[in-house]
Formats: sequence, structure tokens, C-alpha cells
Amino acid sequence: MSFILNIETATKNCSVAIAKNGETIICKEIAEEGYSHAEKLHVFIEEVIAQSGISVHDLAAVAVSQGPGSYTGLRIGVSAAKGLCFALNIPLIAVDTLKTLASQAKISEGKIIPMLDARRMEVYSAIFNSKLETERAIQAEVITDDSFSDLAGTIYFVGDCAEKCRSVLTKENFVFLEDIKYPSAAAMSKISYDKYKISDTVDVAYFEPYYLKDFMINTPSKKQ
Repeated sequence: MSFILNIETATKNCSVAIAKNGETIICKEIAEEGYSHAEKLHVFIEEVIAQSGISVHDLAAVAVSQGPGSYTGLRIGVSAAKGLCFALNIPLIAVDTLKTLASQAKISEGKIIPMLDARRMEVYSAIFNSKLETERAIQAEVITDDSFSDLAGTIYFVGDCAEKCRSVLTKENFVFLEDIKYPSAAAMSKISYDKYKISDTVDVAYFEPYYLKDFMINTPSKKQ
């Protein structure tokens, strides 16, 4: 029996779940414009552990969203996950954020393209088939009316980019699943358990989130 704590903080959704043998027992999450991860994450962790009826010492591993996504959100999630793994001496599992997002679309055929907003018309995206196998790796790209035009069959888009991309991605085989907006820790459960079973873990001391693009800090220009 394996209990895994799943932490997803790569987007506006602060999400935490406890899973037993790959099945989500309980999930607590909230998506807010103000990114309340620093306030809510540790509270959610305590609540899901208490409500699932287990002790923190019953955890076999901690899984965390590895990105891409919000720099601050990822740092908060990874820091919390590392702290627990160090304290409990249990393994850390890194889960692809876009795969978690894509897994929430249940389709029998076609392709799934998860997209996360990266400002302007740029997104973080990847391409998965209906079996959740990667067909194109993660990349940052600018969306135009030619984007994904070479793909045949029904293409399902998920993520927080529907509003800005719908007017550009207008081909008949494009379908926006607007109810799937953010990755959720509940959707990490099977992915993290599959990784746990084959000991696909990361080094707790050296693991860093996958930011994809460097975090840029704007500094005021010097007055002439």
C-alpha cells in the first residue's frame, strides 16, 4: 500500500492531493488571480493528510509538478516537496505539468495539446496522443493561425489559453475543452504512482523545476 502526496503549483491553481496506489483519495485546490500558493499550500497539505486518515509518516513519496509554469509557483511547490522528503527520508517524484494537464482530457482518438499561458501570444505546449504518449516535446511558441495546421484528426486543446487562442486557432478539427483550464494534483496520482513503481525519482538535493524560459527581472533604466 503506497500513499503519495501530490503537489501542483505551476499555475494559478494551488492543488494538493493524497493518492493510495495511484487513486486519488482527497484533493484540495483553489485557483485565484492573486496566486495564494504561499498562504494555502501548507494548509492544504495538512488538511489532506488529516482528512485522508493517515499520518505524514505513512507517505511513501512526494510528487511535485516540475513545470513549465509560474516561476514563483513552481519554487513554492518544489521547496515544500523537498522539505517533506528531507524530513521524512522519502523519494521525490517530478511530474511533467503539461502531461498532468493533458491527462485530464479523456479521449479515444485524436491528439491533446495542453497549453499554458506565457503572456502575449506565447504559450508553453506539447502534443500527446490519446494514450498520453508524447508526440512532441515541451516548447515555448508563439501561436499564429498556422500553428498545428499540419496535424490531422481532431485536436483537443486544454489549458488557460482558450480565450486568447480561440480567435487564431480556428480550423474545423480544433476543439477547445474549456472546462479543463489548470493542471490538478488529482490528475497527478496515476502518473506519480507509475513513476514510483519503477523508482523514477529525482535527487532531492539537486532537483530544480523546469522553467523553460529564464525568469526575467525588469530593472528601471538609468536616468540620463
